[in-house]
Amino acid sequence: MRTMISAVALITLFSGASAASAEDSHKCGDAAESQWISKDAIKAKFAVDGTEVRQVKVEDGCYEVYAVTKDGKKTEQVVNPVTGEVVGSEDDEG
Repeated sequence: MRTMISAVALITLFSGASAASAEDSHKCGDAAESQWISKDAIKAKFAVDGTEVRQVKVEDGCYEVYAVTKDGKKTEQVVNPVTGEVVGSEDDEG
């Protein structure tokens, strides 16, 4: 019985992780990279608010922008590569 419960828990855990990954890529769509805004344009968009972009990389069909805000906080923003819209973030709380 314990083995069955463990197996069900593992299956649930892994299916949840797959759904989260699919959800992130859904936020960014599935447009061809030829339709994407350039990384330089993304950097310029963030610079308007005084945010210094340290790195822009592609992850699951989205841009991930690693930056430091004008008040010195590290931030990671998930950006739609076609529209430039921020669709998620993981900000540094401290």
